[in-house]
Amino acid sequence: MRRKERRIEDKNIINQILTKSNICRIALHDKEFPYIVPMNYGYSNNCLYMHCAATGKKIDLIKRDNKVCFEIDYHPEVIKKEVSCQWTTKYRSIIGYGTIEIVTDRDRKIEGLDIIMRHHGKEDNSYNSKAVDMVTVLKLTISDLDAKQAGDW
Repeated sequence: MRRKERRIEDKNIINQILTKSNICRIALHDKEFPYIVPMNYGYSNNCLYMHCAATGKKIDLIKRDNKVCFEIDYHPEVIKKEVSCQWTTKYRSIIGYGTIEIVTDRDRKIEGLDIIMRHHGKEDNSYNSKAVDMVTVLKLTISDLDAKQAGDW
């Protein structure tokens, strides 16, 4: 990280970013260029859980190479100034790396869905059995991350 003074070392702040943000962008290896996709997620025990359809480009790329980069930002805000060159952005963010797996075990899928739902505020969950069978749950195990911030917090 070039701007060391912006690094977040406090584990509580890092945990806040992971638990209070709603969107995670995952970058996957494609042929010539990376492929990035925003997804809602749930966070638990150093893992991000996401759900998606069973087929599509994202699934094809994960099956080919399950190493990913991810990005999460927390309450970004553009700070406007009178002079254009003085505009800035207040934010907290995480950029991390990990491996992503497709969860196939039904009980683990439900566990992942529960983590996603709790992350978004719903504790008591019930699922349609057919929907659980059709949905794909992804588990991203975080291997490394850097957190950073700018602006007054």
